[in-house]
Amino acid sequence: MTVAQPDVSVIIGAYEAMPYLIECLSSVEAQTIDPERVEVIAVDDGSTDGTGEYLEEFAERAPMNVLVIRQENSGGPSGPRNVGLGKATGRYVFFLDADDRLGPEALERMVGMADRAGTDVVLGKVEGVNRSAPKSMWGKTVERTDVFSSNIKFTLSAQKLFRRELLDRHDMRFDESLFTGEDALFTMEAYLRANGVSVVADHTCYYLVGRDDGKHVTKSGSYALRFDSARALMNLIAEHVPAGGRRDQLMLRPLLVTLLPQFGPKYLTDSEEIRRHKFELAKPLLDAHWTEGAAQRLRVHERLRLHLVAEQRPELLIEVVKFVKAKKQAAALLERKGRRVYLAYPHFRDRAAGIPDSVYLAEPREARAFPGYREGGAHTFVRRAVRKARRVLTSREVRPAA
Repeated sequence: MTVAQPDVSVIIGAYEAMPYLIECLSSVEAQTIDPERVEVIAVDDGSTDGTGEYLEEFAERAPMNVLVIRQENSGGPSGPRNVGLGKATGRYVFFLDADDRLGPEALERMVGMADRAGTDVVLGKVEGVNRSAPKSMWGKTVERTDVFSSNIKFTLSAQKLFRRELLDRHDMRFDESLFTGEDALFTMEAYLRANGVSVVADHTCYYLVGRDDGKHVTKSGSYALRFDSARALMNLIAEHVPAGGRRDQLMLRPLLVTLLPQFGPKYLTDSEEIRRHKFELAKPLLDAHWTEGAAQRLRVHERLRLHLVAEQRPELLIEVVKFVKAKKQAAALLERKGRRVYLAYPHFRDRAAGIPDSVYLAEPREARAFPGYREGGAHTFVRRAVRKARRVLTSREVRPAA
């Protein structure tokens, strides 16, 4: 008898996951999708707390097919996920962390969305439990979008539904040389290669659980690993997206989420040696990927800090970081009849510092918060000039002959 191909392979990498694993597996068992349409591939990554034994007990009683693989500890989440992916037979795969849990009906809704829309990746709404979760991409359910037309670039965790054919066609696997940010690299590549992405925003599909013991956080907190992660993601984006506005748009993710925090409040407590090293690590990344287009998309204090790092000006950065940490509001200077708003963060128009005014110029999204701002400026002037020229040309075309 031929066994039908499952719709979805749920891949669970587990390390020292007790007791969170109990609720995780209960959420899988409670899914409304037909159990025959699901397979679970669980990889115990060298646990010593009973995780492997509990997985085997679950496999014996679960209504769906469950494969348990036990291996020596690999040192990170990429190895177990790759092992599971190599065993998957479902049309789709979903990566479930052993300390998190699925929302009710999650698999049924996500598989249904992928089948209906014909998309390669489906994001299900995520909620945090004792920890934060991304929010900006859950405004509404969307059957088809892409990484340029939405905020999905700000959720690059692996907990998504992926069409397995897409992953196999491009031989996509998690980078086992990275010890943080490996899921961001994998998911961004999937976004870029996908024929479309769907967003299920009207139903919570995934609960991101904060563990009391903190083991959901990357074991090694070395700042250098963050730069490795940023480098890999920036290189991936540059490889897949030509230089220009679309690339600048995607570069916001590694710039804001990975690089900028290294020059935030924590920087004030770093030793001089670590501060120098951070500047050294950042230099080649910003030399290659810091552009005017990317800078314009940032708020002034974000742009100013990265500008100082790009220009290798550590002596000026400290005062800016202190100002930002104190959550002070920079004074607004309105010029050109309110069409330009400069925010006077430290070193503004300081001749000795020599920072261009453009670094302090608020873009409309930020400038609108200040009374007296008149949206327009050079771009509006150009648009008005073009419209006037068109009116003149049109009037000449319709003017009757003498």
